Amino acid sequence: MENKTEKEPQFPSYKGKPLVRCGDVLYYGSMLDRYVVRLEIKSKKKVKDLEIADHVSIQLMRTDRASQNHKQIVKTSEKNGLYLAMDLADVWLRRALTEA
Repeated sequence: MENKTEKEPQFPSYKGKPLVRCGDVLYYGSMLDRYVVRLEIKSKKKVKDLEIADHVSIQLMRTDRASQNHKQIVKTSEKNGLYLAMDLADVWLRRALTEA
């Protein structure tokens, strides 16, 4: 008999952490970790033929479901552009996971 282990679903990643998108909301990090970052695209702008994220809301959140909703959010910020938001999300997530 083979010993089967459940594989974690394969998602696109950014700097080694999963990046999952649902509409205009992205989750950065693994739900198996203590923290994850939620990024919400609040507005977009058109550059030539592409729509790009203009204004992005960022939230560092606990993944513990036992926490009350208002206590799940640890930090919040807003940035102009997805690249700036992703860089901040990466810093917050790495720091939170090393302190945990």
